[in-house]
Amino acid sequence: MKDFEIVKVIGEGSFAKVYKVTRKSDGKCYAMKKCRIGSMKMKDKENALNEVRILASINSPYIVGYKEAIFEESSECLYVIMEYAAGGDLMQQVKSC
Repeated sequence: MKDFEIVKVIGEGSFAKVYKVTRKSDGKCYAMKKCRIGSMKMKDKENALNEVRILASINSPYIVGYKEAIFEESSECLYVIMEYAAGGDLMQQVKSC
């Protein structure tokens, strides 16, 4: 992912990590989900691809926006680039209220 610079880890799950990244070309911040799909079962791979399809189809001011998805064959990783929510996730917002 030569186009992005990792700033920090902002989340982690079973199959993925989410990073705050900066795009080198313009300095904008994004969230980047890195999924190691090479080691996933077929059903989990299908679910990851369906997630990307769903994210790409949604256009709402109330949902974090999808930007692009990139598959890197050498590492068998799927990278999903999304808007960066500087205020944190929904659970953090609920707790702060």
